[in-house]
Amino acid sequence: MSTWNPEYDVELTDSEDEIAMKRDFHGREAILFVVDANLETERLMDALKLIRGAFISGMLVNGKDLMGLVFANTKHSPPPQELQCLENIVVPANCAVFLPLRQLTKAIVEHYLEFMASAEELFASEYGLAEPDGRGSFAYMIRLCIELLEKCGKKLNNAKIVYLTDVEEPHPSSSREFQAALQKASDLEGKEFEFQVVPMTDDFNYDPFYKEFITLSRAIEIDSFRVPDAQLQREILEDRKLRQDFLRRCLGHFTLSLGPNVSISAQYYNYFYRHVYPKKVHIMRRDNSVVQKRRQIIVRQEDKDTEQITHEYQIKMTGGWYECKVGGEVLRVTTEQLNRVRNLHPPGMMLLGFKHRSALPDVIYSKPCNFMYPDDQNIIGSKRLFRALWQRCLEREKIAICLFLCKRKSVPRYVALVPVEAAQPDDKNYRSLLSGDGFKIVYLPESKHIRRIDLSDWNKIDNTATDEGVDFFQKVIRKLSVDYQPNLINDPNLEVLQANLLALALNFKTEQDGLTQLPDPALQNKRIEKFLPTYETIFEPEIEPAKKRTAKPSSDEGSAPKMPKIEESQLSSYEFVERLIKDKLLGSCTANQLRLILDQHFDVKPAKSATKAVLIERIETLSA
Repeated sequence: MSTWNPEYDVELTDSEDEIAMKRDFHGREAILFVVDANLETERLMDALKLIRGAFISGMLVNGKDLMGLVFANTKHSPPPQELQCLENIVVPANCAVFLPLRQLTKAIVEHYLEFMASAEELFASEYGLAEPDGRGSFAYMIRLCIELLEKCGKKLNNAKIVYLTDVEEPHPSSSREFQAALQKASDLEGKEFEFQVVPMTDDFNYDPFYKEFITLSRAIEIDSFRVPDAQLQREILEDRKLRQDFLRRCLGHFTLSLGPNVSISAQYYNYFYRHVYPKKVHIMRRDNSVVQKRRQIIVRQEDKDTEQITHEYQIKMTGGWYECKVGGEVLRVTTEQLNRVRNLHPPGMMLLGFKHRSALPDVIYSKPCNFMYPDDQNIIGSKRLFRALWQRCLEREKIAICLFLCKRKSVPRYVALVPVEAAQPDDKNYRSLLSGDGFKIVYLPESKHIRRIDLSDWNKIDNTATDEGVDFFQKVIRKLSVDYQPNLINDPNLEVLQANLLALALNFKTEQDGLTQLPDPALQNKRIEKFLPTYETIFEPEIEPAKKRTAKPSSDEGSAPKMPKIEESQLSSYEFVERLIKDKLLGSCTANQLRLILDQHFDVKPAKSATKAVLIERIETLSA
């Protein structure tokens, strides 16, 4: 997740007529892939494999997202599989639309997989390379992408144009096409479409063209441009299981009150991204149709004499009511009155005070944490004030204690705002980039959440090792310890489920063990190799206990049923029963024999559900 920067994100204005518009968070995400035909055969296949991974993972998890594919700088422009999709779209020269923006289905992914199977041999003949120098019009290509996004027929919340190339400059800097391409950046900024270049080479230079084009399209200063890691970009793009723009998918908006007439507009998110599992679908056994559940409120009037329904009608949810008897009279409460009581306070957060960071435990098992970011949509300047509060808390190692009502009809909770810095990028994995600067919302436990457990008595283990042995294993544990980061570990159940779905739908086998991010056992063994000689000198060699031999069944007879140890004829004598009670041998009797003793000698008929222990206790009580 890209961290916010108030130097470029905040726009201060003195106009009193400006109305803060609420951002619309509804809509679909759209990704339009554009592949440069100038790529070599090997890099072209790598780009197609990258798109294949995005298609498959997007179909499994983000099924409603729209994805499309366009080839740029081509000699030929063959029509796509759906001919009617380009009726209102003008395809310029040196461009070919393979797939317009569509919600991915099994048929679309199968069509793309069939194309990939023959792309290495047939791409040059079917699409070719633009003549004479392989450079088509970059401005026309951008215009085609904008037209495809605008006429996709769906409401978009986040739209991206992803350009896969290894050419650093689409046109010579002294040509008209170069200036026309730069002018198209203003069109992207006005349409709020994001343009992203994903180089297929690691040593890609943005300075000749794309640095200026990207900064113009995003309306930021050219000095604020940071060269992204090409390898990380490709990994993020291929794995659609993790959304790239967390800031566009918040859980809710609220106002943080810092004091009299001082407030910050903020929004909160999940601290860790949660896997989206497939929804449960109820199927009819007879015809395999989907069962749809609907809630209906029906009011019936019955005749007191005949108890027949005389009048029946259906009302809406808002037209219902609740009745209760108070003092002999019936009190009717409507749903509107109930909602009015439930919505006494709007969602918000109020600052109560500050504490030192050491006052908060490292781990609190109360409720999953959330993450808070500023939002300038409702209160101008919230990002600057938020940044100042965040920096001050970091410098002084303070946490903010607040009262938080996250949504309507919820219970207020005491929370702690813990300042968190952005994680440093991991060279081996891109998932560490999903957190940024902000406050972690930690829900403080209440009295009902705290349990008093004496761990010393509950889980007591006698340590027979010497001090030297304890120090030795402390060194081993320090060598084997790793930083626990839940966002770096995949869910094994989800990986297995997705692999089964791909094998069933597309006959596509994947090898995902789900735990690829855990430390390598061979590397862990190598770290503690030097401790093995010391271990053998401190501790005695382990001796495996002898295995118990299983009893061999007799060949003459099979497994005979277990017979009671005491015969029922012996229980007719009270002296024999009295001897069993005195010698504590009632446990050798069966439950039926114990019931027989109570019935014959004590004139008691116990319940059938009584256990053997209850029966023995009853006999011992009566004989005392």
